Amino acid sequence: MSKDLSANLSSEPKLNWINGEWVDSRTYRDSYDPATGKLIGRYADGGLDTAVQCVSSAKAAFYNSDWRTNRQLRAQVLNELAAAFENHTEELVGMLSLENGKIAAEARMEVSGVPPKLRYYAALVLTQSGRALETTAGSFSMVLEEPVGIAGIIAPWNSPVILMIRSLAPALAAGCTTVVKMPGQTAQVNALICEIFHSVNSLPKGVINQFTESGYEGAAYLVSSPDVPSISYTGSTATGKIMMKNGADHLKRFGFELGGKTPMIVFDDADLNKAIPVLAKAVTLFAGQFCMTGSRILVQNNIADPLITGLTQRLSAIRVGPASDLQSEMGPLIDKGSTERVDGLVEQAIASGAKVLLRGGKITGSELSKGAFYKPVLLQVTDHTLSIVQEETFGPVATIQVFDTVEQAIMLANDNKYGLAASVWSTNVDLPLQVSRRLDAGTVWINNWARIHDEFEEGGFKMSGLGRLNGMAAMHDFIQFKHIHHEAGVGQP
Repeated sequence: MSKDLSANLSSEPKLNWINGEWVDSRTYRDSYDPATGKLIGRYADGGLDTAVQCVSSAKAAFYNSDWRTNRQLRAQVLNELAAAFENHTEELVGMLSLENGKIAAEARMEVSGVPPKLRYYAALVLTQSGRALETTAGSFSMVLEEPVGIAGIIAPWNSPVILMIRSLAPALAAGCTTVVKMPGQTAQVNALICEIFHSVNSLPKGVINQFTESGYEGAAYLVSSPDVPSISYTGSTATGKIMMKNGADHLKRFGFELGGKTPMIVFDDADLNKAIPVLAKAVTLFAGQFCMTGSRILVQNNIADPLITGLTQRLSAIRVGPASDLQSEMGPLIDKGSTERVDGLVEQAIASGAKVLLRGGKITGSELSKGAFYKPVLLQVTDHTLSIVQEETFGPVATIQVFDTVEQAIMLANDNKYGLAASVWSTNVDLPLQVSRRLDAGTVWINNWARIHDEFEEGGFKMSGLGRLNGMAAMHDFIQFKHIHHEAGVGQP
């Protein structure tokens, strides 16, 4: 972050944005900088009443405008949104660093991914097509793709900008109107996003409605409402299960990207000079608050010692600090409560037999102790059943397990309820692809990590989710297929 935005923040609470207008909830909460604990603003905390207003607005826009049938308008809006986000890049990067804690490079990476994603779905709007066939002489069938109606989008706090857009862009492209529930932890960022929406003159009122909520009543209404047939949610597996139960009465559609516990499999012929920096980044990106954090490192026995030595040195040298310090390599966790939670999981693992290779943890005795900073932790484990191995930590904590054979590596990688992503490291031309085909993961990177493209689907196996985001398949959660049959007959009319 190039400048301190906190001095320029308004004392007026940030409002929700419904039907193209700013709406107050009359209930207010404070926003804080996780790097310092300082107050940076206030926001109107939405809830049930706010969600009801949003759904009413989205419903009116869906049925009383041509948004669902006008492809040219949808493509225009998506392209203009892309340009608007580009025009506000620096403001978004600064605010995301201030309120979310991301270092500048990470905030820029998140924000820069928004415009191309919007443009990709703008292009899909104009290439989307149905099918038609003369099944027998004079008998015609066609299949049309139609929007399902209102899409409810529930975004997380760890990457609020890009992960919200990841759901919003295909929903808009499909012709849905939308209600977006944003997290209270990023209320100032959320308000800036609404200002960007507000600046796009071609966007019809009611197509996008957004509210910020610290609780769950508004989100629960979206899940239970018969007027919201599709929900796109990024968050925890436990919450996803609750949503499915609560939406069952209306056969609600759900698109979920949920928890992850990414295995990073390093075979004995891997290039460690290339692997170790990426393994370290896989632990520290977003301070480990990432569903694809490379938190399970599986290394073949022959190279275990040099990998452990190199990775320990690399992680111990990570410069932890605020985004305002351009030398910082990892920012804070989202709040102090998260540091306590993560440290408790680490202590539990150590008590259960995990060997400490690097005991980072909470920072004391310095200016950084005022913030939610947490230094990287590296543990070696032999018991695969430990919670630190099986459960998502959501912090800069990784475990190392040593394996002997390819079969053992695959078994260890798959012995987990999650299946979001995996990474395979080897210079053998065939082995990585052979292993990748056998891994229970929605995404597998070979000699790399966290390479995500708008054109290619992303999502999880097992308890890591339902459906896919990115790529053409992301549209599936927001469209329904209609078969129309017409018996025109043959011969002269």
